[in-house]
Amino acid sequence: MGKTNANTEAENVAQQLGNIDRVGADLKAEIERLRGRSLVQLEQVKKLHDWLEGKRHSRQSCRVVGESRTGKTMSCNAYRLRHKPTQEVGKPPSVPVVYIQPPQECPARELFRTIIEHLKYKMVKGTVGEIRSRSLQVLKRCGVEMLIIDEADRLKPKTFADVRDIFDQLGISVVLVETDHLDTVIKRDEQVYNRFRACYRFGKLSGKEFQETVDLWEKKVLQLPVASNLSSKSTLKILGEATGGYIGLLDMILREAAIRALQKGLGKIDKETLEEVAGEYR
Repeated sequence: MGKTNANTEAENVAQQLGNIDRVGADLKAEIERLRGRSLVQLEQVKKLHDWLEGKRHSRQSCRVVGESRTGKTMSCNAYRLRHKPTQEVGKPPSVPVVYIQPPQECPARELFRTIIEHLKYKMVKGTVGEIRSRSLQVLKRCGVEMLIIDEADRLKPKTFADVRDIFDQLGISVVLVETDHLDTVIKRDEQVYNRFRACYRFGKLSGKEFQETVDLWEKKVLQLPVASNLSSKSTLKILGEATGGYIGLLDMILREAAIRALQKGLGKIDKETLEEVAGEYR
């Protein structure tokens, strides 16, 4: 009875408010564009790539650490994409950089399976030792110089010993990517921690770098009909307080503010709309 009454009440409210107007084709196309992913070359990303290049050349293992939504995943995957695999007839593919995301609570077997499948080799049946041997063989055959493991805290504690062995046995650079929680996980095993001491902190944007990034986002990502002047002092204050300097939050707020402004019939993000959206993230 209660559920029936609730449904009747909801129907009455919907009837009083009327149908929600459908979005026009042009507006819908703009919203779809703003919801899409854009890779904007940032100085912050370039600095990380330069650092990773040094580790790849020296075959040293390391960590990339930063808070969620700072762009670590996009940046590390972009680095992998800059090192395109090559293949000669009759030879195994040459894959300089491998980037993987292991599944939750990842044991050694799943880690090695993920590596083998990423390199498009057939998974073998057998013991963990046999699968480990197969994985190391495939990494060596493909000439892998760097293995990037994103969401590294998904690995089970015992699996980190296998990650350490990849570095020890093959002499390739292994990169662990995660939040600061990763430090707590790997410090439980001194031998693992000692091999991954080198650390790059993918930090927050501030000052001139933050201003330049906002300006870049307005021009290259949002591309609204009218300039919003988002890099003005008052606007930067709103964005700085709402994002804490995290590029992921900045991206979310600016895209949503742009969509909301268009839905209001505006050609730019006005201060009222920006404050409205930013306030929801504080």
